[in-house]
Amino acid sequence: MQVLLISTYDLGRQPFGLASPAAWIREVGATVTCADLSRDSLPESVARGADLIAIHLPMHTATRLALPLIERLKNLNRQAHFCCYGLYGPPNGALLRQLGIHTVLGAEVEAELVSLVEHLQQKQISSNGSMASNFELEEDENKIPRLRFRVPDRTGLPALSRYASLCTGDGKKLVTGYTEASRGCRHLCRHCPIVPIYQGAFRVVPVDIVVADVRAQVDAGAKHITFGDPDFFNGPRHAVRVVEALARSFPNVTYDVTIKIQHLLSHSQYLRVLSDTGCLFVTSAVESVDDRVLALLDKGHTCKDFERAVELCERVKLLLSPTFVAFTPWTSVDGYVDLLETIVRLDLVEVVSPIQLGVRLLIPKGSKLLELSEIRRLVEPFDQVNLIYPWRNLDPRVDILQRDVMKIIGSRGSDVRRSVFNDIRSLAREVAGLRPEMYPPPARPRATVPYLDEPWYC
Repeated sequence: MQVLLISTYDLGRQPFGLASPAAWIREVGATVTCADLSRDSLPESVARGADLIAIHLPMHTATRLALPLIERLKNLNRQAHFCCYGLYGPPNGALLRQLGIHTVLGAEVEAELVSLVEHLQQKQISSNGSMASNFELEEDENKIPRLRFRVPDRTGLPALSRYASLCTGDGKKLVTGYTEASRGCRHLCRHCPIVPIYQGAFRVVPVDIVVADVRAQVDAGAKHITFGDPDFFNGPRHAVRVVEALARSFPNVTYDVTIKIQHLLSHSQYLRVLSDTGCLFVTSAVESVDDRVLALLDKGHTCKDFERAVELCERVKLLLSPTFVAFTPWTSVDGYVDLLETIVRLDLVEVVSPIQLGVRLLIPKGSKLLELSEIRRLVEPFDQVNLIYPWRNLDPRVDILQRDVMKIIGSRGSDVRRSVFNDIRSLAREVAGLRPEMYPPPARPRATVPYLDEPWYC
């Protein structure tokens, strides 16, 4: 049985979404080839001979890139069984099946992929025929399985040195690995793509599995690890056990995590542990500084909470790196200016990646945002090319501002962040009818700000 696992894009990191199922599928005797098309070209000879071709769809960009790929793969191999899996699989299931995908899977899919492989192996033995037929699992699609996790198998994936690196701020770049200590999320933020699939479910990965995965990556050259958990403090005591084990086993390896503002406040007693065990920064999806927008997104925090979280992190010398959805249907010109001024006031200009100042809210299939009547009235028919429900702000100036901000970001490449920020701030103040104003010299030197050099986020 020949299996081809494909990733089209995974935030510039070595795709965990291939390495984990590869370990499971190889256990049942199948030959697995992992192809990361963000780094290498499609192995056409493998695709032609594959019995199962499975494409990982963890995010919006990956799914858009997969649509034209499916047609190309179909032209190469009409006999294979085609599967798509990941967060963006089930919400786009109808479209994927129209394109010829036989099986669509969502979260915690490793055991389901093994069942699919075993089904195809049996079919191959009994009939020696085409694999190109639908396969329906008898699982409850509304129930998230509990898996006995395996150590991911990264055999055949491109070297870690070819992926996003940690920039230490002083010009150095460190080879960076990626792992997950937990999956899913307890929270139900309306704009989050995790929510339609996990529905508040949360699963922890045993500490020994996490450490073994990190060890394999350290042996492959990693000096820094990104934990990709949607929220590292969904299970705070588990998180502490993981980072303490990491520090004992790899005292010279640093790491970063993602944590909700709400959890930074409610579990602030653990922030010192993160700092002491090598955490360089905490990413937090702040999204907005407008409390009305935060309530509509059901984020569970306020702007004051965000400010408090920055303060708590600074006390323990932990850098808080906020991300934003800067443009929403509720964003006003004045509100956007307020976002920029808040970033200045909190001395985060050098911390915030410029792309965060131009991100526009995506409303994909299955989004909980569609539960809001005002969103249902606002959105246009689903766009099957861009995989979103398009929307326009009631103030046309806001949509124009967003496009102009993205032009600035796209044209400035690797320019220093404060320079790009100044240009965006000047533009926003001009649109708002305010006089231009340069922000004061930052108290936080750029050389003290570590960051990953992958410029995209969704």
